[in-house]
Amino acid sequence: MSELEKEQILVIGMGNVLMQDEGIGVRAVEELLQHYRIPQGVEVVDGGTTGMELFEPMRKARYLIIADAVNTGAAPGSLVRIADEEIPAFFQTKLSNHQLGVSDLLALLALKGETPERVSIIGMVPHSLENQLGLTAEAEQGLSGMLSMLVEELSSLGIQLAPKRSIASGHWRREAEFEAAAGLVN
Repeated sequence: MSELEKEQILVIGMGNVLMQDEGIGVRAVEELLQHYRIPQGVEVVDGGTTGMELFEPMRKARYLIIADAVNTGAAPGSLVRIADEEIPAFFQTKLSNHQLGVSDLLALLALKGETPERVSIIGMVPHSLENQLGLTAEAEQGLSGMLSMLVEELSSLGIQLAPKRSIASGHWRREAEFEAAAGLVN
């Protein structure tokens, strides 16, 4: 693959939005899309709980940023950044519910010689993984910190994001608010 074909920055939000804070990665990229204009050359994807479907976008990425819930043993709500040479150690223990898919994809990319130049994981240690749509109040409060970390990560790659003039609520935020208003939340 030529360098011209690998100019893209890929930001993937991973997580199961039906399991409270497990959906933090999806919600973080949703906030990124709602608050900032995303320039050409940067692709933002709601990866949800998908696996091999992400192989093609990942192999085309020069820089890969993954937002996800991570179980590092730190206090719930802790924000973490794991990057480059730290990634293999990260996958030695189960730190993410999507680890198998992501680690397999990264291994496959390495096997094919198509690993992105830089890989980073921006994560939050979850407070709760109950079967419920919407983040816990604590994770909701920490979401802005995770969004800031994503913006900083993109800035480190030379991408300066411009804020949008008007900000709308994202799909998953609206769905969680609807469920809460309807009394469907435990």
